[in-house]
Amino acid sequence: MHSQSSSSIRWPSTLFLAALLANPAFASLPMVDFSRMGQVGLAGAFAGLSLFNNATAITFDPSASSLLARTGEGALTTLGTTNAGGSIQSGCAINDIFYFAGSFSSIGNTSVSASNIASYTPSSGVFAALGSNGPNGPIYSLYCDVSTSQLWVGGHFTSPGSSVAIWDTKSNSWSAPPFKGFIGDGGEVLSITSNASENSLLFAGSFLTAFAANATALNNTNNPNIPYSPGATPFSSSLVPVPLEGAEILGQPSSSDPQFSNILNILCPAGPDGPGNTWLAANGNGAVITVRDFSSINAYGVRLGNTFQSGFGTTTFSVTSIPDNAVQTLSYVNPSTGQNMTCTTTCPLSTDSSILYQDFIFTAPVTLTGIQITLSGWTGEAPGLHMLQLLSSGAFASSSGNLKSCFSPNPSNTTSTGSWITKNAVTDIPATLQTVQVSTVAVGTSPSQAPTFTWQPYVSASGQYDVYLVIPGCADFQDCPLRTSVQVTVFPGGGSQPWVSSVSQQVQSDATTLVYSGPIVPSSTDFVTTVSMTLANNPEGTGQDGQYELVAGNVALVLTSANVTSATGSGSSGSNTTSSSQHGFGFFEWPLSSSASIDATGTIPNTSETSLDIISIDLYNALGATTSTTTSITAIAQHPSGTVYLGGNFQLISGSTSGVSNIVAFKSGSFISPPNNGLNGPVTSFALSGNELYVGGLFTDTNIPSTQGKLKGVAIYDVSSNSWKAMGAGVNGVVSSLALANGQIVVAGNFTEALNSSTAGVPAGGLATWDVSTGSWVNSGGFVVGNMTFIGNGTLPASGQKQTQFVAGNVRTMAEYGSSGLVMLSSGGSTGPLVVPMGVQLTSSVVNVSSPATVTKRHPHVRRGPSSWISHLNIGTLFTRQSVTSSTLPPPLPAPAPAVLTGAFWTNVSTSHQVAIIGGNFSFSSSSATSSAVAIYDPVTSSISALAGAQINGVVRTVYVDQKQQLFVGGEFNLTGTSASGLALYDLSAQQWDTSSMQPLQASAGSSVVVRSITSSTYKSDGVIVAGSFAQAGSVSCQAICLFDTTLNQWNPLGSGIQGDISSVSYAGNNQEILIAAGSITLDGSTTNVAQYYFANSTWAAMGNSAEIPGPVTAVTVNDGNSSSIFAAGRTVDGSSPFMMFWDGVSWSSIGSSLQGTTNISQLLMVPLMNTHSANSIIESDRMLMISGALSDSSFGSASSVLFDGSSFIPYMATATAQGALGSISSLFYSLANFSFTQQQFLATGIVILISIAIAAGVVFLLALIGILWTLLSRRDDRVAKYNASDDDDDDNSVQHRPSSLLEHINAATRTTILGAPNPLNMVGAEKDDTVRKATSAEPDPFGPDGSNYLRAETPSDAVVGTMAAEEEFTRPAHARYSFDGTGEGELRLTAGLEVEVLDDRDVAWWYTRNPQTGEEGVVPAAYLY
Repeated sequence: MHSQSSSSIRWPSTLFLAALLANPAFASLPMVDFSRMGQVGLAGAFAGLSLFNNATAITFDPSASSLLARTGEGALTTLGTTNAGGSIQSGCAINDIFYFAGSFSSIGNTSVSASNIASYTPSSGVFAALGSNGPNGPIYSLYCDVSTSQLWVGGHFTSPGSSVAIWDTKSNSWSAPPFKGFIGDGGEVLSITSNASENSLLFAGSFLTAFAANATALNNTNNPNIPYSPGATPFSSSLVPVPLEGAEILGQPSSSDPQFSNILNILCPAGPDGPGNTWLAANGNGAVITVRDFSSINAYGVRLGNTFQSGFGTTTFSVTSIPDNAVQTLSYVNPSTGQNMTCTTTCPLSTDSSILYQDFIFTAPVTLTGIQITLSGWTGEAPGLHMLQLLSSGAFASSSGNLKSCFSPNPSNTTSTGSWITKNAVTDIPATLQTVQVSTVAVGTSPSQAPTFTWQPYVSASGQYDVYLVIPGCADFQDCPLRTSVQVTVFPGGGSQPWVSSVSQQVQSDATTLVYSGPIVPSSTDFVTTVSMTLANNPEGTGQDGQYELVAGNVALVLTSANVTSATGSGSSGSNTTSSSQHGFGFFEWPLSSSASIDATGTIPNTSETSLDIISIDLYNALGATTSTTTSITAIAQHPSGTVYLGGNFQLISGSTSGVSNIVAFKSGSFISPPNNGLNGPVTSFALSGNELYVGGLFTDTNIPSTQGKLKGVAIYDVSSNSWKAMGAGVNGVVSSLALANGQIVVAGNFTEALNSSTAGVPAGGLATWDVSTGSWVNSGGFVVGNMTFIGNGTLPASGQKQTQFVAGNVRTMAEYGSSGLVMLSSGGSTGPLVVPMGVQLTSSVVNVSSPATVTKRHPHVRRGPSSWISHLNIGTLFTRQSVTSSTLPPPLPAPAPAVLTGAFWTNVSTSHQVAIIGGNFSFSSSSATSSAVAIYDPVTSSISALAGAQINGVVRTVYVDQKQQLFVGGEFNLTGTSASGLALYDLSAQQWDTSSMQPLQASAGSSVVVRSITSSTYKSDGVIVAGSFAQAGSVSCQAICLFDTTLNQWNPLGSGIQGDISSVSYAGNNQEILIAAGSITLDGSTTNVAQYYFANSTWAAMGNSAEIPGPVTAVTVNDGNSSSIFAAGRTVDGSSPFMMFWDGVSWSSIGSSLQGTTNISQLLMVPLMNTHSANSIIESDRMLMISGALSDSSFGSASSVLFDGSSFIPYMATATAQGALGSISSLFYSLANFSFTQQQFLATGIVILISIAIAAGVVFLLALIGILWTLLSRRDDRVAKYNASDDDDDDNSVQHRPSSLLEHINAATRTTILGAPNPLNMVGAEKDDTVRKATSAEPDPFGPDGSNYLRAETPSDAVVGTMAAEEEFTRPAHARYSFDGTGEGELRLTAGLEVEVLDDRDVAWWYTRNPQTGEEGVVPAAYLY
């Protein structure tokens, strides 16, 4: 589509994909099994993301035009590129082939020669030229007529037609249109579209039309009260329904429901389909509706509206005329295809609820007294109708009373002068009676003194009519001697001269005499025309007894065409005058069913003019009859109501719409001014969705400003309210094309942002998407930077599928997926993972993190290590190449907003949705407020929300959610109104910031707090590890890393601590008992950069020879907890080079020698595979190392994420910023903390069921066996005790064990057998067994208050039949997690938080402890301590 632009946008010179794919691409990708990781999110500083799964490298030449495919989800794929300097302006689809056109000489990667137009077949990926002798100039518009498989082409060319041509896809040949084309002014066609009924084409552009000298288009007037329906034509819609209120109407059999049993309710329904406005037949039966009017009716068809009540509806019917009982042949328009059809005995009635009614027309007008409609087919329980009308032959008026027709403002009317009386006579139709008005006049009376009779028939629409005067035969009235001739005058309206005829009434039998043939334009207020009768100037006959008799019967108007032109009328005799020829501009209508052949470059005959052709004449006149090559109509849309909207580059200076600019409406035969006189800049495109007309172009507001400049490039005109609405605040450039698909308006043009307000915008490099239902800008799915010239729909999708689209323009950068810093990943195939971009758009934040002014130690962390109750969080940062010292971390790589740097998954209990909590450098609008740095994104609803309360000022680099629904937020920021710096705590349950539970972090002098990592270890499940750059936490001195006790809300140092800064934390060991910290670390005065901390003995140690690591580490990860398989990455001490190292348990070795100097690694992460690779000594075959950041390698070029299999790097993902530069990936985070790398082989369902039954039976047997053994051992214990009772002396060293401890042994064994290993998060409290205690109270209790006999029993049998020697006392400190009453004998009372000394912890359930404050000792539940 042609567009004009007064400004241009300068794009960055960086050609991202050219650099990205300069090396050979990979045909397939490793199959990462993201499903084992749960929900997976990928965060970074990017606006677009692509996978390395393309078979051919693609580069973009911004001077050429590229054709892209867009999926229903919005993902983009490059199809081909034109020659340099080429452009693509329009496109459409027929069947499975997409046709596109513009100005180019070649297309496709293989440069297929094609002159301005070509086709693309998606199934084969093949481009093809369209024959030879095609248009010899640029093409601006295409229309695909699927019904005829013809492609209509409009543009600026001279062959094969003048600005219009047709390509026949069946014969593969070009031809000129039936009207040859257009010339004048610009001589170009800029738009071709269909009318609302899809039965004619509307052409628009810059051209002139001329109407024949004897045929000038007249003002078209239509009754706006007639509802539009695709089941009607302009012709049938013009037929006035016959009033049937006085007729006999029967519908049998009828429904027993009184709300649906009155057949009269459907003649002119007062409301929508429903009770009181619909008739239903009796269930299980067809129906017959009989209408008898007992008068002569000239009918042309029937109008039927189906019912859409649940369980009812008519599917087939037939119409029989009365009294001849002839089954009529009906013609109708198929509302789904627009084709003309015929039927007789089984005519179909549409069951599409959008079709209000259908008109079925007889082959010719039929004179009848009634009809019989047989409803033979139905859906559901029974047939039914919402509307039934008998259509007249056009319009009518009776001399003896008229009833009001449906939709008419008033009934037809008659007036008279002189004395008139009523006479009745039989007609030639049985059982009918005709009533006429007669008047006598003396012979010799002047016509001016004679009586007159005037008919004013209601005429619903302008058109070509034959007007007949019905003259009753004198034989029936027995008044032949009195008859004479009369003068009849027809007033056609529309400025045409009256038509005068002389008609003889001396007829023996009834006669219908034509008195006028030509255009009728009814008055615009009451929709009537006028026919008058009086005595002729030269009366025939001599009269009888000196008297003539004038007879006034009926007037009938027979519609011959819905096209309106002023032409020389005709009739039995008469005369009038005509107007001069006139010109039209920029608009032309062509009926698709027309078989005429005319020359629109010359004079258009009246026979080929349509009812809408008046638009071009009125437009020409409104332009002041002066046009230029810059004046044009570029867009047309017809609303279902019939209103036509025209947009373009014009200013109206004449008539009622003077002052209107660039958009105007044509309604009810005249132009209507839009609100505020239109728009203040050219219009390029329309898209109609219901009652909303979307407008694109180069404007900023209405012509008379009314929206504060919020109509930048795009606007919504609300048809129902006649008002303008903004789309956010528009876009910051020119809009070239609009398309409606999948409930969204996709906008293409030359812009860089879609604006949510006058100041805030989201990146949109030439392509933006507006969601119709939410009324907001949303993620477009794909990413592109360029000047996009076209967006259009492809072939209609199959049921349940989304509409695909094609995009074209001058592309500088493109990515398959577009998203402002976050995508969701799931397992895919060899072509890569399934990618779902974030459904909302983030905007720029006020924070600039591209280049810190001071060497502030800012660096996000990489978190690696399972936590069984929260999301597994891995956060990193991006690093630039910069000279640093050994004690300084590299500064972060620029992360221009909007950038997402971190994320964690959390189950929102209020919605039961697993949402992503994201942090970074961004802002967004939520609930009419702007929030920044942290947000909650719901992938299910594609919605984003802010944290309640104070806002973060700064950048968030890490987030973490613990088991108490507490959100830890870390980075470099402050929280408004609080003392928090770099670290804040948010209560997700209470939805508020917790400013009292955690003391703030403090930085060393001259620096600021930066938190890069927040993690936890399963070994210390109640502790959260915070790492980064800081000096102390609260009053606790713990540089760079500290543990926060979530139970006591206290900070604790890790051992003796470290010096330096930490960038990344991971964990090793089966229970994560070893913490691996990486960064710029000094331990005991020596630089180590990777250190390990042992939770068991609270000690730090360097990992290997620190000299083997060449500089500060920016990312570290442990391979599935294996402390002998650790990967680390960073930059050398001088900042000149990146490095990657591998720890094998003995030493560090380099594995990244091919990485180039610009590489900066933000995260290392082991990911599981669906397939395998060759095993090696570094990485197992079922997994790979995912390396993310901004990467460059001599083997693959540039990437944002690569996979390492132990021997080679495999490029995986590439990203781009909104400006087209290389983007980066900061972290991949996921919801399942513990997942297995082992690829599982699944058994058949039947085998699994059998195995389950066997396991269940085994468990039952095991429990029964334990019970039997316990019983036997208990009895043996009783016997031993009784036998030794009299012989034991006081110093016997035999040890008897606590019965409750024995029971706990059995209970623990049972739980482990049935449930597996206990979850450390289950708050298990061992309760005392009163029954057992009472049962053993008779025996001497060796566990007295002094507890001197307590010793752990290795097995239950040891407790009964054996003893163990006491060992040397060993103590360690512990704290009480919960309070314990300790009322039982030998038990020690606890209060929550109390510090105790553990003397013996060998029993899994009960530990022997001492209260150091009181010296008391006793046993307590082990689960109550930590």
